[in-house]
Formats: sequence, C-alpha cells, structure tokens
Amino acid sequence: MIRATAEPRTDPNDLPKLPSWAASTRSQTPENLAFLAGSALAVLDSLVSDPTHGVPLKLLVNRLGLKAAVATSKLEGRLAREADIRDAYHLTPVGDDGRHARGPDGDLLAFWRGAVTTRLTGADWQAGIGNLIAPHFEADIAPWIESGLTHAATQTPLLGCVCVLRTVLQFDDRAERVACLLSDMVLARALNWPVLLPITARKLNKASLRALIEGDDQAQQAVQACILQSVQNTIAMARDLTHRASALITVAPKLRARGSDAAVGVFLSEDAVAPSTMLSPTIRGTSIAMTDRAARRFCDRLVELGVARELTGRPTFRLYGIA
Repeated sequence: MIRATAEPRTDPNDLPKLPSWAASTRSQTPENLAFLAGSALAVLDSLVSDPTHGVPLKLLVNRLGLKAAVATSKLEGRLAREADIRDAYHLTPVGDDGRHARGPDGDLLAFWRGAVTTRLTGADWQAGIGNLIAPHFEADIAPWIESGLTHAATQTPLLGCVCVLRTVLQFDDRAERVACLLSDMVLARALNWPVLLPITARKLNKASLRALIEGDDQAQQAVQACILQSVQNTIAMARDLTHRASALITVAPKLRARGSDAAVGVFLSEDAVAPSTMLSPTIRGTSIAMTDRAARRFCDRLVELGVARELTGRPTFRLYGIA
C-alpha cells in the first residue's frame, strides 16, 4: 500500500468536525473553557485514534512539529520564519564529522521532529524525552508529567497541561520548548493518543507564560484558551490534510515512474520532501533506486497534477509538499 495510514472507510467529506457552537474561545470562564475543550478534544481524539478516518498521522505530526518550532522560536526570542526553519533542517548538508550543522533554527525543528517519535508508554517511556532535553531536567521529567496527569484526571486535560507548563517554567523560565513538550506529553498520555501531537506551543505568548509563572489566575485561563485554540486549529489541519492525502492517493495510479508508490508514501508522511535526499539515490525507507533527475521529474509531475506544490520558490534546492 502507498498510504502512510490505514485504508480509510470514511469519506473525507464526512470526517468528524468541530460544531460551530464549539468553535469559540471568547467566553473564558473556567466552566465554559472546560466544556469547549471537552468538545474539541473529543473530535480530535476521534480523528487521530480511529484509523478508518484515514488521517495521515505522520504528515500531521510533522506539520505540527514545524508549527511548534516557529512558535517556540518566537517564545525564545528568535522570531525565525517558517521557511527559514524548514530550510535549515532539510537543506543543511552533512559535515565531515557525519553531523548536520543546522544552526539553532534547524536544531529547533529537529527537537520537535524527535519529540513526535518519542514513546508514550512502556517502563522506559521517559528515556526518549531525556535524549531531547538538557541533563539537569532528567530527574524531574517523570514527576512533572505524573503531576500533570493527576490534574488532567481529576480536573481537565488542559489544566494538566497548564500544571506542567507552570512547573517547568518556574524551574527554568527559559525552558519554553521543554515546557511545551511536556505539556504535549501530558495531553497525549491523558487521552491515550497513538502519537504525540505538538499542540501546546502554537498560540502561546511570552506575556501569558510570564503571568502564569507568577501565579495569576487569569493567566491560567488565558493559557488554557490558547491551547484550546490550537486544538481547534489542529482539527482543521487534520481534516484538510486528509482531503489532500485523498487527492494524492486518487491520482497515484497515473504515475508511471518506477517506485512511484513508495515515493507517494514519502509525500504522505513528510511535510517537506527534498527530492535529492529523500527520493534519490534511493527512495527513503526502501532499496528502490531513483536518479536525481527522475526524482525532480516525479515531483514536478505531482505539481502538474495539482496534488503537490513547490515550497521555496527557488529554481534550485527545492522542497515539495502535499498541495
């Protein structure tokens, strides 16, 4: 199969969606936030947990990872653009030491791409997170997450997220990416999701986090509203990517290049595809050979069919993504 997801039985037009009455965050009373969050999380849970909906999960988490990288760059005071972060990660060559010298922007995306592959269960589930963050956090990871999960179970999932955000930032007020990652971990574990979704960071701002550290009750509600808005946006993104993935799968039989099924699979799992490294000299994850020229022609063919687009606007060093 060419899909990066299970065979969908749900028509993309019938995917679960957020009711219009639940698409607001304007009334920020604790009760209303809890009600709206419950509605949104139920829809998102259905989308990501039921494989018959055909949501391309790998593609979704990688796109969310890019969005989280942009958001945490802003929180950390660097304000890197999405295109710069994407280029720094995907187009930085390997050095003589076998490592990528991506710089802070590329490393930030590498952090979030690593985050979405971490284990959510098992006796040593926290080991994957420990490989991503500074050693001085390691001893506190498990108790911080357990505290967040307790709040999620006894109060609401978003309060569990807020709990771990506040705790981490009170420990180190410059650890925004770590705080957001552990918040996402709490949400994923509380809802028993199959993957970690980088949701928390996307709508946060420095002022609300600073007020949260200081114990401002209004900040607690404001942060919950930011996370709720990100959940709502993630629902829209999941639905949109499922429609786009369906369109790509539909035209796949028209592709005659050797290895086209495997190459389509790369597009169904990656937010940005570099033909020269992901499709050539072999298609990633396979032993199927594809020349650099054939890879570029394949990508251009997808653009002609309207199911992919070129992301950089450059004549060389191009990246392609699902359209």
